[in-house]
Amino acid sequence: MAETMRLSGFDSDGFLRDNWQQRPLLIRNPWNAWRNPLEPDELAGLACESEVESRLVIQTGDSWELEHGPLPAERFGQLGESPWTLLVQAVDHHVPQVAALLDRLRFIPNWRVDDVMVSYAEDGGGVGPHFDNYDVFLVQGLGRRRWQIGAKCDAATELLPHPELRLLAKFEAEQEWVLEPGDMLYIPPGIAHNGVAVGDDCMTYSIGFRAPARSELIAGWAEAMLAGLEEDDRYRDPGLIRQDNPGEITPRALSDLHAMITEALRDRDTFARWFGQYATAPKNPAIDWEPELPLDIEELRNRLEGGLSLLRNPAIRFSFIRGREDTLGLFVDGQHFACQGATAALAERLCADDRLAVDAALAGSDEVLELLLELLEQGSVAFDTGG
Repeated sequence: MAETMRLSGFDSDGFLRDNWQQRPLLIRNPWNAWRNPLEPDELAGLACESEVESRLVIQTGDSWELEHGPLPAERFGQLGESPWTLLVQAVDHHVPQVAALLDRLRFIPNWRVDDVMVSYAEDGGGVGPHFDNYDVFLVQGLGRRRWQIGAKCDAATELLPHPELRLLAKFEAEQEWVLEPGDMLYIPPGIAHNGVAVGDDCMTYSIGFRAPARSELIAGWAEAMLAGLEEDDRYRDPGLIRQDNPGEITPRALSDLHAMITEALRDRDTFARWFGQYATAPKNPAIDWEPELPLDIEELRNRLEGGLSLLRNPAIRFSFIRGREDTLGLFVDGQHFACQGATAALAERLCADDRLAVDAALAGSDEVLELLLELLEQGSVAFDTGG
């Protein structure tokens, strides 16, 4: 993908106002110069890697089969004539050209981004009619795919009995389009949709956005709170008055018990720090991004003074939360960094841009050097040595 490829003539403000989480939108080739960022053979190679999540969906008549990766290389030569689809998750973590698609959608906050799933299908291949609980942009990379859009679904919508695939038992198309390379389709949460390859060599890039469920937030926040509570922090009722009926749980007791829970959960600053770590937690914690040859602080200073730019690791999530005065909390890969002054300004730029030219004057700030050194050592950023 060329560095100059960008969205051209796309009204992001109008999209957020009129379509985001409201209604589907077909966007015919909004790129100034679309180029497919990944070849089919490269996608198949990723599906063979153990650290990459991949699936193979095969349709035979009305039945659907699902195989989980890693897939042996010879598996692709064994596929018969039944329509099939290969799906590879988080390809943006491994292919910078695919990650560049996300940079064109930065009008949506970083913390909402999940990943880019890439699918390849032969003629007639798809994953069946379904709905997702999150927003998704479907970018046609290669070949053609017919998309059918159905009604709004929810937890009560009937699904086919399948142990792993969430396929709709009934699907009726209300809209239908055939996407060509470069075309993009936005689908809000809960909208039924069905994509089928029209011809061979069909590649689609599914850019998904995270939408935490209330149950996930409550469970995660409560678990974090529990870790900091003392065992002897218990209910107390000094001045207890004899009740007419000892079987009653009185309104006063209920209020005190309820307050024990709600007072702890209302701590907004603690919640903000927890959520920043939760929202930027690594999608695949098993992957080690640490560089083979770590820098020392003097070498880092020399590189900054030499004008080298920094590149963000596309697999790492960056976000920040403003604090009091000129402070902010930087969250990177589930870790928190307290920033102030020069480091706060740098943190904002790191969150905004995938490539950052660092002012050589910052090489004189020990706080900036310490922050960058830690980010470099954990592989969150790297120097751009490609020129």
